[in-house]
Amino acid sequence: MAHSEILLLKPVEGLGAEGDQVKVRAGYARNFLLPRKIAAPVTLANRKQVESLKKRRAERESQEIQGAQELAKKLEKTSIAFAVKTGEGGKMFGAITATDLHEKLVQAGIEIEKKKILLHTPVKTLGKHEVTIKLHADLSVTISFDVVSENPIVPTAEEVAAAAPKSEKKSYRKKSE
Repeated sequence: MAHSEILLLKPVEGLGAEGDQVKVRAGYARNFLLPRKIAAPVTLANRKQVESLKKRRAERESQEIQGAQELAKKLEKTSIAFAVKTGEGGKMFGAITATDLHEKLVQAGIEIEKKKILLHTPVKTLGKHEVTIKLHADLSVTISFDVVSENPIVPTAEEVAAAAPKSEKKSYRKKSE
């Protein structure tokens, strides 16, 4: 397998950031990275360009971190609540997913990519829940949200039977001696 050593001009997810010198398969470099001007072949002339790329990278990363920190402050102040329909015993119909959380955040005026919301499994119970939002490689925020019933909770037949006081049954049998 042939490999090429290339210099990244733009950040590539899973590969590196601008200014990184990486080894990739020759076909990936030749057919994808080089035609899109995402990378350049490593030559003596290009190696001089590395310093300016690293400087630009540092500036970009500092701006990204500052933006992520500002967004984190906004998220910490935000409170989210979902009113869901429930059935007997407070059982939810459906579930709260990352898409639902994303829509609520957009309604609250917070622009964020949906893929940054790390909700591993959909929420299917009432109460207070937490979700992690990854704003940057170095910065994650955990926010909490409430899931409440929009209609009154009606107890199930089993719960009613369990909660009812048990009366003592009297036996009318004669005791044999």
